[in-house]
Amino acid sequence: MDEAVKPISKGNVGVSVNLDTTPILYTDNIHIMTNSDGVILEVRQRLGGANWTRVVARIGMSREHAKKFVDKLGKLLVMTEGRIKTGKDKLN
Repeated sequence: MDEAVKPISKGNVGVSVNLDTTPILYTDNIHIMTNSDGVILEVRQRLGGANWTRVVARIGMSREHAKKFVDKLGKLLVMTEGRIKTGKDKLN
């Protein structure tokens, strides 16, 4: 296995991340589009002080998956809110 590939165990699902080819893309702007088939998230970055953004990633998912995503993200944010404020538990 390539040294850059870091296997991660998430419950019953194995995840492999190549840190050289899978960067973390910072966002300060998200545009969400939806229709009866699904949802598209355009993850964007603001460009300087101008009124422009650059799309750094586009993510599409079904409406059902989007509902699960919102539910899980909400629960994670509530669960970790106190830890982040106190600085006692830093997230990776």
